Amino acid sequence: MVDRMLLDTLRRSEISASEVLSLVGDVSLSDLMRLAASRRDEAHGRKISYSRKVFIPLTQLCRDVCHYCTFAHAPQRGQRAYLTIGEVLAIARAGREAGCKEALFTLGDKPELRYGKAERELHEMGFASTLAYLQEAARAVFCETGLLPHLNPGLMEADDIATLRKVSISQGIMLESASARLCEPGGPHFGSPDKDPARRLQTIELAGQLSVPFTTGLLVGIGETPLERISSLLALRNLDERYGHIQEIIIQNFKPKPNTRMKHASAPTLEEHLWTIALARLLFRPDMNIQAPPNLSPGVLDMILAAGINDWGGVSPVTPDHVNPEAPWPHLARLAKATAECGKKLVERLAVYPAYARQYARWTDTSLQKSLLGLIDGRGWPRLDEWCPGTRGDPPADDLAMLREEANSPALLSGSVGRIVAKAQSGTRLEEAEIVSLFQAEEGDFTAVCRAADELRRSVNGDTVSYVVNRNINYTNICYFRCQFCAFSKGKLAENLRGRPYDIAMDEIGRRAREAWERGATEVCMQGGIHPSYTGAKYLEICRTVKQFTPEMHIHAFSPLEVFQGARTLGISVDEFLRELKKAGLGTLPGTAAEILDDEVRAILCPDKINTAQWLQIMGAAHRAGLRSTATIMFGHVDRYEHWARHLLRIRDLQAETGGFTEFVPLPFVHMEAPIYLKGRSRKGPTFREVVLMHAIGRLVLHSRISNIQTSWVKLGQKGIRACLEVGVNDLGGTLMDETISRSAGAQHGHEMAPKQMEDLIREMARLPRQRTTVYGDVAHDRYLASQNPSALKPIVTGLEVRRDRGVVPEPRATNFEMT
Repeated sequence: MVDRMLLDTLRRSEISASEVLSLVGDVSLSDLMRLAASRRDEAHGRKISYSRKVFIPLTQLCRDVCHYCTFAHAPQRGQRAYLTIGEVLAIARAGREAGCKEALFTLGDKPELRYGKAERELHEMGFASTLAYLQEAARAVFCETGLLPHLNPGLMEADDIATLRKVSISQGIMLESASARLCEPGGPHFGSPDKDPARRLQTIELAGQLSVPFTTGLLVGIGETPLERISSLLALRNLDERYGHIQEIIIQNFKPKPNTRMKHASAPTLEEHLWTIALARLLFRPDMNIQAPPNLSPGVLDMILAAGINDWGGVSPVTPDHVNPEAPWPHLARLAKATAECGKKLVERLAVYPAYARQYARWTDTSLQKSLLGLIDGRGWPRLDEWCPGTRGDPPADDLAMLREEANSPALLSGSVGRIVAKAQSGTRLEEAEIVSLFQAEEGDFTAVCRAADELRRSVNGDTVSYVVNRNINYTNICYFRCQFCAFSKGKLAENLRGRPYDIAMDEIGRRAREAWERGATEVCMQGGIHPSYTGAKYLEICRTVKQFTPEMHIHAFSPLEVFQGARTLGISVDEFLRELKKAGLGTLPGTAAEILDDEVRAILCPDKINTAQWLQIMGAAHRAGLRSTATIMFGHVDRYEHWARHLLRIRDLQAETGGFTEFVPLPFVHMEAPIYLKGRSRKGPTFREVVLMHAIGRLVLHSRISNIQTSWVKLGQKGIRACLEVGVNDLGGTLMDETISRSAGAQHGHEMAPKQMEDLIREMARLPRQRTTVYGDVAHDRYLASQNPSALKPIVTGLEVRRDRGVVPEPRATNFEMT
């Protein structure tokens, strides 16, 4: 209670530095550190992050004369004032080869205003200022190496920050101290115009106004008092509360260096450093990143961690710390070991922290977004492997190993994740934040979440794994909607998507349905683009055609978007149109066109499509009309974990109302040919860990409402679905025959998985295969026998093609399937 009262008081917005000092004056350092570490753990858990970087000292000339600095020096004979672009790129390339993702540019403040040599050299290179040259150097590094630049150029005006934002993922300037007294004669900043605290705070504020993720901090022990340190922290807190842009606070301890005016000054004591770290943690928002450089505290890293930091800053395997060359970076293996010995886990981050990476549209210039999105997972942390949905690459070995580890159940059940899992197992509805926590599960928690989901699967479904023999019939790929994820639709000719537009004739639809029946199928799954000439009558005709050719075939067709469109074009209600479709032979609906049931995402992904409420209303109407459906989610593009949680809850809530969903089907985003990815505006699909968790958490969240969890072999391949069968999945979906939509997006797992393949895989997993109907009934014996030795598919007729060049419509032609 006392701790909570102290925390609440310290966080008061109007609190003064003297009040803070009075409040903490009687608190022991050990208690202050304990409270700070606890606050850190609440927000950051076990993670202690670092950025793998290269250090690029663009120039070591500076117009300031800080009395403790050995980085800056006067011009030297035979030495250039600036690194050349070639030298900059050589450093960056070495960093890239060593696995670095950040290029940290450090330099002196505007040396051209003090040194003629700097001014002349800039002029010879064609630049008006150091900042202009910095822009070119950062651009070259980003374009040539892919490293993300972080810039520390000193004082800047708004125009400078805005210009450099186009070539940097983040920027920074150390406040060092808000005390103007340190700029007076005898102070460490006397004679250094750029160390004026008011001007430095103005630069930090301008960065906030321009939405730049920003690094700043204090240099402890340069002559400031404890009260001045607190004033400095409060000044930074005020700016962060206004703009939210300060991504990290560095609490750096001063080290006296030879050949400086402060070489005989006393370094701050360890206790002073720890006190300042702990206080920073307590004064700022809980999720603030508090950092202390590990190379400046050798031998006491455990104490630094205990004071409340959650980040070690940038650590380079290639370049020295040019500001503190006497203090080498600790080897990453040693740093990881020291971190682990304190019960924490060292994790890599980018130069932009995860919270800012997740909100990339606000915090990152459009020129950098494609590169950033290619590097991160849904949490904003770096992707740790190259696996993507739809590719033939093996799933990451580390994730597969974690699936098979024995989780530490007592530890799990005593923590927040354990409580959430237990709540889900009871069938109780989870909250959004609880589901987000499950998606963040790592290590033992990840294993335990997956194991808990599989235990639920076993209790609900036993060891049976089902599948349905079906054929996909995508009757047209012409569509006038502008869904940014879709590589199947051919309405957007300017997108240059592969394949030619087609519109299948009714006789061909009937022929394919009959051929599927002869091969043992019990279902045709039919969806297509929203053809501009289609009305609801067309959808009714499709149903009647299938029933005419194969009266006993189950028709699983028409997304809620198609239902909406059909009703609108006929001028009737959705309810009435659904009744007409049912009369015409429609059996169930696919739960597609859902993508993510959150309008924040839909505004980016499919802005002209039906919205979340409409999708849910149409599905509810279908269920009330006696038409059951699947429920899907397409994830891993521009979405975040909170969107996934909302989607799952909306599916669960509708199921509680109607009971109409037969199964939940996670569909990982396949990025390769998707327009939104090609434009640099999406991630390259979810990570394998996220795919596994979506299946497991789907089982947990929907428990007691939806019994069947399906995985997509088209998206994941055999190795991927084997993993998902270990985390709560009980259904492999359809054999498909003519799968085209995922392959249009770049998926490489083929167009059909024969029943024998399905059953062999299921048995290899020590499970029992079961061929089912669309609504999970038993198939007739003759249907099963017909599916076991199917004949080869005949060449398909794609229908009337639209010539892009002259708008000519040639005659229908037969083609081999793989060419469609």
